Amino acid sequence: MDIVGVNLPLWVLFLIGIILVIVAWKFIKFALKILLILVILLVILIGLDAIGFFNTIENLFSAIISCPLY
Repeated sequence: MDIVGVNLPLWVLFLIGIILVIVAWKFIKFALKILLILVILLVILIGLDAIGFFNTIENLFSAIISCPLY
């Protein structure tokens, strides 16, 4: 098969195609893992906010800061 003036056998084109598919699949799999981690982290943060965890920390810090030093 003649591509851009270079004569390549058909098996080389199939090999390049298979390699590209494998690399693309690995990239997609990595991106899905990162997406899953981000979704889990977001769900954890929403849950902590729903139970008032961050308000408790904020109140604790404001109590420490407003406490007079005798």
